[in-house]
Amino acid sequence: MSHPIICHTQPISQLQRVTVRLPGSSANCGAGFDCLAVALSLYNRVTVSAARPSSLGSGWSALPERDSDVLAQDMVLAAARAFGNATHVDSYAFSFRIEGDLPAARGIGSSVTVIGGILVALNVLAASPLTRHQLVAIAAQIEGHADNAAACLLGGFCVARCEPVANAYVDTIRICVPNTLRFIVASPEVELLTKESRCCLPSSLPYSHAVSSISSCAYVVAAFATRDYERLRGSVSDFMHEPYRLPRIPGGSEAIAAGVAAGAYTGWLSGSGSSVLCVCEMAVADHVAAGMRCAFDAKGVLCIVRDLDADNEGFVVED
Repeated sequence: MSHPIICHTQPISQLQRVTVRLPGSSANCGAGFDCLAVALSLYNRVTVSAARPSSLGSGWSALPERDSDVLAQDMVLAAARAFGNATHVDSYAFSFRIEGDLPAARGIGSSVTVIGGILVALNVLAASPLTRHQLVAIAAQIEGHADNAAACLLGGFCVARCEPVANAYVDTIRICVPNTLRFIVASPEVELLTKESRCCLPSSLPYSHAVSSISSCAYVVAAFATRDYERLRGSVSDFMHEPYRLPRIPGGSEAIAAGVAAGAYTGWLSGSGSSVLCVCEMAVADHVAAGMRCAFDAKGVLCIVRDLDADNEGFVVED
Protein backbone atom coordinates (compact mmCIF):
# COMPACT_ATOMS: atom_id res chain seq x y z
CA MET A 1 0.00 0.00 0.00
CA SER A 2 1.45 3.35 -1.00
CA HIS A 3 1.22 6.47 1.15
CA PRO A 4 1.36 10.10 0.02
CA ILE A 5 4.48 11.92 1.18
CA ILE A 6 4.78 15.68 1.41
CA CYS A 7 8.10 16.93 0.13
CA HIS A 8 9.73 20.30 0.75
CA THR A 9 12.81 20.20 -1.44
CA GLN A 10 14.86 17.63 -3.26
CA PRO A 11 18.32 16.47 -2.15
CA ILE A 12 21.30 18.15 -3.78
CA SER A 13 22.81 15.04 -5.41
CA GLN A 14 21.25 13.06 -8.26
CA LEU A 15 20.76 9.99 -6.08
CA GLN A 16 17.26 9.19 -4.87
CA ARG A 17 17.85 6.02 -2.82
CA VAL A 18 20.83 5.03 -0.66
CA THR A 19 21.57 1.93 1.39
CA VAL A 20 24.19 2.07 4.15
CA ARG A 21 25.67 -0.96 5.93
CA LEU A 22 26.77 -0.33 9.52
CA PRO A 23 28.45 -2.64 12.04
CA GLY A 24 27.29 -3.35 15.54
CA SER A 25 29.64 -2.57 18.38
CA SER A 26 30.56 -3.42 21.94
CA ALA A 27 31.06 -0.35 24.11
CA ASN A 28 32.99 0.26 27.32
CA CYS A 29 35.25 -2.81 26.85
CA GLY A 30 35.40 -3.24 30.59
CA ALA A 31 36.50 -0.10 32.37
CA GLY A 32 36.47 2.20 29.32
CA PHE A 33 33.11 3.67 30.26
CA ASP A 34 31.77 5.91 27.45
CA CYS A 35 35.17 6.07 25.72
CA LEU A 36 36.10 2.60 24.40
CA ALA A 37 34.27 0.48 21.83
CA VAL A 38 35.02 -2.10 19.18
CA ALA A 39 33.07 -2.53 15.95
CA LEU A 40 31.81 -6.07 15.32
CA SER A 41 31.04 -8.07 12.17
CA LEU A 42 27.30 -8.04 12.73
CA TYR A 43 25.41 -5.57 10.56
CA ASN A 44 22.30 -3.52 10.00
CA ARG A 45 21.40 -1.92 6.69
CA VAL A 46 19.54 1.37 6.55
CA THR A 47 17.92 2.44 3.29
CA VAL A 48 16.65 5.96 2.70
CA SER A 49 14.55 6.94 -0.33
CA ALA A 50 13.90 10.58 -1.11
CA ALA A 51 10.33 11.49 -2.00
CA ARG A 52 9.31 12.83 -5.37
CA PRO A 53 8.26 16.48 -5.47
CA SER A 54 4.76 17.09 -4.24
CA SER A 55 2.92 19.91 -2.55
CA LEU A 56 5.04 22.07 -0.30
CA GLY A 57 5.34 21.19 3.37
CA SER A 58 7.66 22.01 6.22
CA GLY A 59 9.92 19.99 8.46
CA TRP A 60 11.37 16.52 8.04
CA SER A 61 8.98 13.67 7.36
CA ALA A 62 10.05 10.03 7.67
CA LEU A 63 7.82 7.18 6.51
CA PRO A 64 8.64 3.62 7.63
CA GLU A 65 8.54 1.17 4.75
CA ARG A 66 7.57 -1.71 7.08
CA ASP A 67 5.50 -1.98 10.24
CA SER A 68 8.57 -3.24 12.12
CA ASP A 69 10.34 0.06 11.39
CA VAL A 70 7.69 2.21 13.09
CA LEU A 71 9.36 1.91 16.51
CA ALA A 72 12.49 3.58 15.12
CA GLN A 73 10.62 6.55 13.63
CA ASP A 74 11.34 8.98 16.49
CA MET A 75 15.03 8.10 16.37
CA VAL A 76 15.07 8.54 12.59
CA LEU A 77 13.44 11.96 12.81
CA ALA A 78 15.89 13.06 15.52
CA ALA A 79 18.79 12.12 13.22
CA ALA A 80 17.21 13.91 10.25
CA ARG A 81 16.66 17.10 12.24
CA ALA A 82 20.20 17.00 13.58
CA PHE A 83 21.51 16.58 10.03
CA GLY A 84 19.43 19.54 8.85
CA ASN A 85 20.66 21.73 11.71
CA ALA A 86 24.28 20.86 10.96
CA THR A 87 24.12 21.33 7.19
CA HIS A 88 21.26 23.81 6.64
CA VAL A 89 19.96 21.46 3.93
CA ASP A 90 16.26 22.16 3.46
CA SER A 91 14.01 19.59 5.06
CA TYR A 92 12.21 17.07 2.89
CA ALA A 93 10.26 13.85 3.18
CA PHE A 94 11.78 10.41 2.83
CA SER A 95 10.96 6.78 3.48
CA PHE A 96 13.28 4.44 5.34
CA ARG A 97 13.87 0.74 5.84
CA ILE A 98 15.97 -0.98 8.52
CA GLU A 99 17.17 -4.55 8.00
CA GLY A 100 19.86 -6.69 9.55
CA ASP A 101 20.96 -9.03 12.30
CA LEU A 102 21.40 -6.67 15.25
CA PRO A 103 18.87 -7.28 18.03
CA ALA A 104 17.54 -4.20 19.82
CA ALA A 105 18.31 -3.44 23.48
CA ARG A 106 21.06 -6.05 23.75
CA GLY A 107 24.08 -3.77 24.21
CA ILE A 108 25.63 -4.28 20.77
CA GLY A 109 24.92 -0.92 19.18
CA SER A 110 21.61 -1.41 17.39
CA SER A 111 20.33 2.12 18.05
CA VAL A 112 23.45 3.86 16.77
CA THR A 113 23.28 1.93 13.49
CA VAL A 114 19.86 3.51 12.94
CA ILE A 115 21.03 7.00 13.89
CA GLY A 116 24.27 6.65 11.97
CA GLY A 117 22.58 5.07 8.97
CA ILE A 118 20.10 7.91 8.60
CA LEU A 119 22.84 10.53 9.00
CA VAL A 120 25.10 8.88 6.42
CA ALA A 121 22.28 8.27 3.93
CA LEU A 122 21.02 11.86 4.13
CA ASN A 123 24.61 13.05 3.81
CA VAL A 124 25.13 11.04 0.63
CA LEU A 125 21.84 12.29 -0.82
CA ALA A 126 23.03 15.84 -0.12
CA ALA A 127 26.37 15.27 -1.93
CA SER A 128 28.28 14.63 1.33
CA PRO A 129 28.67 18.04 3.00
CA LEU A 130 29.73 16.37 6.27
CA THR A 131 32.96 14.48 6.98
CA ARG A 132 33.12 11.21 8.93
CA HIS A 133 34.39 13.18 11.91
CA GLN A 134 31.35 15.45 11.80
CA LEU A 135 28.99 12.50 11.38
CA VAL A 136 30.44 10.86 14.49
CA ALA A 137 30.06 14.12 16.43
CA ILE A 138 26.36 14.42 15.51
CA ALA A 139 25.65 10.75 16.23
CA ALA A 140 27.43 11.05 19.58
CA GLN A 141 25.37 14.09 20.48
CA ILE A 142 22.13 12.23 19.76
CA GLU A 143 23.29 9.09 21.57
CA GLY A 144 24.70 11.00 24.52
CA HIS A 145 28.05 9.21 24.38
CA ALA A 146 30.69 8.79 21.70
CA ASP A 147 32.04 5.25 22.07
CA ASN A 148 29.44 3.32 20.04
CA ALA A 149 29.05 6.18 17.56
CA ALA A 150 32.77 6.17 16.78
CA ALA A 151 33.03 2.39 16.42
CA CYS A 152 29.91 2.13 14.25
CA LEU A 153 30.93 4.86 11.81
CA LEU A 154 34.73 4.47 11.84
CA GLY A 155 35.27 0.77 12.59
CA GLY A 156 38.05 -0.92 14.54
CA PHE A 157 38.85 -0.58 18.22
CA CYS A 158 38.07 3.05 19.06
CA VAL A 159 39.23 5.37 21.82
CA ALA A 160 36.85 8.33 21.72
CA ARG A 161 37.53 11.64 23.44
CA CYS A 162 34.97 14.24 24.52
CA GLU A 163 35.28 17.61 26.21
CA PRO A 164 35.39 17.14 29.99
CA VAL A 165 32.68 19.70 30.79
CA ALA A 166 30.32 19.97 27.83
CA ASN A 167 30.88 16.32 26.82
CA ALA A 168 31.02 17.37 23.15
CA TYR A 169 32.82 14.96 20.84
CA VAL A 170 36.44 15.88 20.09
CA ASP A 171 38.20 13.02 18.28
CA THR A 172 38.82 9.27 18.01
CA ILE A 173 41.95 7.19 17.78
CA ARG A 174 41.11 3.92 16.07
CA ILE A 175 43.13 0.72 16.03
CA CYS A 176 42.69 -2.03 13.44
CA VAL A 177 42.08 -5.51 14.85
CA PRO A 178 43.06 -8.72 12.98
CA ASN A 179 40.32 -11.25 12.22
CA THR A 180 42.21 -13.92 14.14
CA LEU A 181 41.02 -12.24 17.32
CA ARG A 182 37.50 -13.41 18.04
CA PHE A 183 34.73 -11.71 19.96
CA ILE A 184 32.26 -14.26 21.34
CA VAL A 185 29.03 -12.43 22.08
CA ALA A 186 26.32 -14.10 24.13
CA SER A 187 23.00 -12.27 23.91
CA PRO A 188 20.38 -13.52 26.39
CA GLU A 189 16.68 -13.05 25.75
CA VAL A 190 16.66 -10.09 28.12
CA GLU A 191 16.18 -6.52 26.89
CA LEU A 192 17.97 -3.67 28.68
CA LEU A 193 17.57 -0.10 27.48
CA THR A 194 20.67 2.07 27.98
CA LYS A 195 18.70 4.90 29.59
CA GLU A 196 17.18 2.53 32.12
CA SER A 197 20.50 0.82 32.79
CA ARG A 198 22.19 4.14 33.59
CA CYS A 199 19.72 4.73 36.40
CA CYS A 200 21.36 2.01 38.48
CA LEU A 201 24.81 3.66 38.39
CA PRO A 202 26.10 5.47 41.50
CA SER A 203 26.58 9.23 41.61
CA SER A 204 30.11 8.85 43.04
CA LEU A 205 32.85 6.24 43.46
CA PRO A 206 35.58 5.62 46.02
CA TYR A 207 38.86 7.12 44.86
CA SER A 208 40.59 3.72 44.88
CA HIS A 209 37.92 2.28 42.60
CA ALA A 210 38.41 5.13 40.11
CA VAL A 211 42.19 4.55 40.09
CA SER A 212 41.76 0.80 39.53
CA SER A 213 39.35 1.37 36.66
CA ILE A 214 41.67 3.90 34.99
CA SER A 215 44.55 1.42 35.27
CA SER A 216 42.48 -1.34 33.66
CA CYS A 217 41.24 0.95 30.87
CA ALA A 218 44.75 2.12 29.99
CA TYR A 219 46.14 -1.42 30.02
CA VAL A 220 43.42 -2.74 27.69
CA VAL A 221 44.08 0.10 25.24
CA ALA A 222 47.83 -0.65 25.32
CA ALA A 223 47.20 -4.34 24.64
CA PHE A 224 45.09 -3.54 21.57
CA ALA A 225 47.52 -0.86 20.37
CA THR A 226 50.50 -3.23 20.51
CA ARG A 227 48.49 -6.31 19.44
CA ASP A 228 49.91 -8.09 22.48
CA TYR A 229 46.57 -9.74 23.20
CA GLU A 230 48.03 -12.19 25.70
CA ARG A 231 48.30 -9.15 28.01
CA LEU A 232 44.50 -8.99 28.05
CA ARG A 233 44.39 -11.93 30.47
CA GLY A 234 42.97 -10.67 33.73
CA SER A 235 43.14 -7.08 32.53
CA VAL A 236 39.48 -6.10 32.85
CA SER A 237 38.81 -4.82 36.34
CA ASP A 238 35.91 -2.40 36.28
CA PHE A 239 34.31 -0.52 39.17
CA MET A 240 32.52 2.08 37.05
CA HIS A 241 29.45 0.23 35.81
CA GLU A 242 29.75 -3.57 35.67
CA PRO A 243 29.26 -4.16 39.43
CA TYR A 244 25.90 -2.38 39.16
CA ARG A 245 24.69 -3.66 35.81
CA LEU A 246 25.85 -7.28 35.63
CA PRO A 247 23.74 -8.47 38.61
CA ARG A 248 20.64 -7.48 36.62
CA ILE A 249 21.49 -10.10 33.95
CA PRO A 250 20.90 -13.68 35.17
CA GLY A 251 23.90 -15.73 34.09
CA GLY A 252 25.92 -12.75 32.82
CA SER A 253 28.80 -12.92 35.29
CA GLU A 254 28.85 -16.70 35.08
CA ALA A 255 28.99 -16.61 31.27
CA ILE A 256 32.04 -14.32 31.29
CA ALA A 257 33.75 -16.53 33.88
CA ALA A 258 32.94 -19.67 31.86
CA GLY A 259 34.36 -18.12 28.70
CA VAL A 260 37.60 -17.19 30.45
CA ALA A 261 37.82 -20.68 31.97
CA ALA A 262 37.43 -22.12 28.45
CA GLY A 263 40.44 -20.15 27.19
CA ALA A 264 39.32 -16.56 26.53
CA TYR A 265 41.72 -13.76 27.35
CA THR A 266 39.09 -11.66 29.07
CA GLY A 267 35.45 -10.68 28.97
CA TRP A 268 33.11 -7.79 29.71
CA LEU A 269 29.55 -6.60 29.75
CA SER A 270 28.79 -5.31 26.27
CA GLY A 271 27.57 -1.73 26.51
CA SER A 272 24.86 -1.65 29.16
CA GLY A 273 23.88 -5.27 28.42
CA SER A 274 22.25 -7.63 28.25
CA SER A 275 24.91 -9.15 25.97
CA VAL A 276 28.23 -10.24 27.44
CA LEU A 277 31.39 -10.75 25.43
CA CYS A 278 34.64 -12.71 25.66
CA VAL A 279 37.81 -12.07 23.64
CA CYS A 280 39.82 -15.06 22.47
CA GLU A 281 41.94 -16.56 19.72
CA MET A 282 40.33 -18.52 16.90
CA ALA A 283 41.65 -21.86 18.19
CA VAL A 284 39.53 -21.76 21.35
CA ALA A 285 36.51 -19.85 20.01
CA ASP A 286 34.21 -22.90 19.92
CA HIS A 287 35.09 -23.86 23.49
CA VAL A 288 34.52 -20.31 24.71
CA ALA A 289 31.15 -20.10 22.96
CA ALA A 290 30.05 -23.45 24.41
CA GLY A 291 31.07 -22.43 27.92
CA MET A 292 29.19 -19.15 27.74
CA ARG A 293 26.06 -20.84 26.39
CA CYS A 294 26.14 -23.46 29.15
CA ALA A 295 26.38 -20.74 31.81
CA PHE A 296 23.16 -19.15 30.59
CA ASP A 297 21.52 -22.55 30.17
CA ALA A 298 22.28 -23.31 33.82
CA LYS A 299 20.27 -20.22 34.78
CA GLY A 300 17.41 -21.21 32.50
CA VAL A 301 18.05 -18.21 30.22
CA LEU A 302 17.84 -18.59 26.45
CA CYS A 303 20.63 -16.87 24.55
CA ILE A 304 22.16 -16.53 21.10
CA VAL A 305 25.93 -16.91 20.91
CA ARG A 306 27.82 -15.39 17.98
CA ASP A 307 31.47 -15.83 16.99
CA LEU A 308 32.45 -12.46 15.49
CA ASP A 309 35.56 -10.63 14.39
CA ALA A 310 36.19 -6.89 14.47
CA ASP A 311 34.92 -4.74 11.62
CA ASN A 312 37.66 -2.32 10.55
CA GLU A 313 35.69 -0.40 7.90
CA GLY A 314 32.84 1.25 9.74
CA PHE A 315 29.94 2.30 7.56
CA VAL A 316 29.86 1.33 3.89
CA VAL A 317 27.59 2.95 1.30
CA GLU A 318 26.33 0.02 -0.79
CA ASP A 319 24.29 1.91 -3.39
